[in-house]
Amino acid sequence: MMVDTAQIMPITQLQKTLTQTVRKISEDKQPVFIMKNNAMEAVIMSFDRYERLAELEELEEQKEIYSMVQERMSHYDASKNVSWSSLRNK
Repeated sequence: MMVDTAQIMPITQLQKTLTQTVRKISEDKQPVFIMKNNAMEAVIMSFDRYERLAELEELEEQKEIYSMVQERMSHYDASKNVSWSSLRNK
């Protein structure tokens, strides 16, 4: 993933400029990538962007569930069904 170096910030700088950084993220709608010990540690993004990502993640999960159901239904044989009443009587 390509990251704009202008959007990278050391964690020590974030600690000093948190309020300004959050304001900038809110205005620019661009995420800030937080470095700790020269490694990417976290990402701060606008709430709108987070909501979109969460919705996409949920859609992907629903797509996976749909695929699993389709796969299981392809092997479904209605002739092997057992009625509830026959189960209660056992």
